[in-house]
Amino acid sequence: MAPENSYSRTTSSSPPETPDAGAAFVLESKGQWWHAGFHLTTAIVGPTILTLPYAFRGLGWGLGIFCLTVMGIVTFYSYYLMSLVLEHCEKSGRRHIRFRELAADVLGSGWMFYFVIFIQTAINTGISIGAILLAGECLQIMYSDLSPHGTLKLYHFIAMVTVIMMLLSQFPTFHSLRHINLVSLLLSLGYTFLVVGACINVGVSKNAPPMDYSLEKSEFSRAMSGFTSISIIAAIYGNGILPEIQATLAPPATGKMFKGLAMCYSVIFVTFYSAAVCGYWVFGNKANSNILKSLMPDEGPSLAPTWVLGLAVVFILLQLFAIGLVYSQVAYEIMEKKSADVSKGIFSKRNLIPRIILRSLYMIFCGFFAAMLPFFGDINGVVGAIGFIPLDFVLPMLLYNMTYRPSKSSLTYWINMFIIVVFTGVGFVGSFSSIRKLVLDAKQFKLFSSDVVD
Repeated sequence: MAPENSYSRTTSSSPPETPDAGAAFVLESKGQWWHAGFHLTTAIVGPTILTLPYAFRGLGWGLGIFCLTVMGIVTFYSYYLMSLVLEHCEKSGRRHIRFRELAADVLGSGWMFYFVIFIQTAINTGISIGAILLAGECLQIMYSDLSPHGTLKLYHFIAMVTVIMMLLSQFPTFHSLRHINLVSLLLSLGYTFLVVGACINVGVSKNAPPMDYSLEKSEFSRAMSGFTSISIIAAIYGNGILPEIQATLAPPATGKMFKGLAMCYSVIFVTFYSAAVCGYWVFGNKANSNILKSLMPDEGPSLAPTWVLGLAVVFILLQLFAIGLVYSQVAYEIMEKKSADVSKGIFSKRNLIPRIILRSLYMIFCGFFAAMLPFFGDINGVVGAIGFIPLDFVLPMLLYNMTYRPSKSSLTYWINMFIIVVFTGVGFVGSFSSIRKLVLDAKQFKLFSSDVVD
């Protein structure tokens, strides 16, 4: 195993360390496997699936379905390996509840601790910003339908969402979100079926738009769009908080995460493929970064019944609050590790006041950047390439190889190494292409714009 370091390790013969408030409060371990399934599904299956037709327009039918399938298989395998590593550490007396401490322990490197915490913070903050931005856009869609000549702008709705998130952020523990995340799972199925039904209805109607699946003419632009699309799909499958989700399980965690993953990926199979195939089939290379906007074009009438689209928007809006809460937990755990006193009660005045202040400030920060930089589609690509690819497609395989040390002649070892090499390369190219697109799109909007740039 890796050498001792400052982030490890209690052994079975040494007394356990006193837990800090971030561990004892935010990451309290009381959950069952189905609770982990709810958390995982909320972390992965969100309104970002409505960007899948947009991702397909950069890849086309064949590559789109291929990449969606391969990334699904690789991420399930990756998350399963990580759960095995966490179980192995727990059995050896070194239970880890934080991704950064797991990586530092297994790899025996202090800089890995800071690398993971930096990437996790970027992912979680980016997703919180994206959730607030998309929720604000949902409110704007409903408002525009009810009051076409209204004066409210996107940033007004983002401010409303931010206030709601400030209130909801006061749920004290990750485990306390379990019922919210069950509702979130049901909401994801609900709006997927509504949107897919609307797309099928449009596709078979006499008013169906022209179906053009051609890619960009320039070979370089086509390659860049392809890698951006791959980054978006990686972000959609991404879940950079699996150790923290596994931490919410009542120990021992053996076997529980596999059941949770099976539940989550059953929902993924139903929602991802139906949204991607139906949306791209109808809109082709004109698919918007949010397929709802394709169903509700700026010019002309909506392409689906108002009640269908309205209900889908309401479902999405409600789920976005759950997603924002889930991805904020790592930030709250980091803050409360230093700001809270574990010897006091979780609702004591000593802990309650700092919690209210710090969590509210965090949401205000996310809301401000959501209003200032409305780049929903592009943010997905950048977060996927820079954040999710290293955490979800590279590190788990490396951690498994370091922990279990499979023979270099074994199939498992070479599968893991192949995934590491391929997705490291994809991550570098995807980062370049996503940042390039972000820079190009930066010319198309003003700060605090009322429109989300595709």
